[in-house]
Amino acid sequence: QVRLAEYGGGSVQAGGSLRLSCTGTRNHVGNYCFAWFRQAPGKEREGVASLGTDGSTIYASPVNGRFTMTEDNAKPALLLQMNSLKPEDTAMYYCATTHVCAVGYVDLDFVVRGRGTQVTVSS
Repeated sequence: QVRLAEYGGGSVQAGGSLRLSCTGTRNHVGNYCFAWFRQAPGKEREGVASLGTDGSTIYASPVNGRFTMTEDNAKPALLLQMNSLKPEDTAMYYCATTHVCAVGYVDLDFVVRGRGTQVTVSS
């Protein structure tokens, strides 16, 4: 099964920005949601953004207003623009297709996911 692949992680200072991209989405078209989720060492997995089949996007409360999830149909790729980053945003970030369209600490019921890209925010 073709995996998704994330790019764009890195290290930034608090208040900075990063843009993550996820490729391989063309191969995963169906009645699924696209999602970005993150996991920090010792912490639960957290869905941060979910794009539904109707085109609507929902965001987890900690990132609402700072993160924006979009699609670049030309590439194609799934993007996550992250602004005003905070140290608590430090985590491995993953993209995925999911049966469950939700955010937060829920089981997203993955169809396929990538290997992740590290985001580190220093204070």
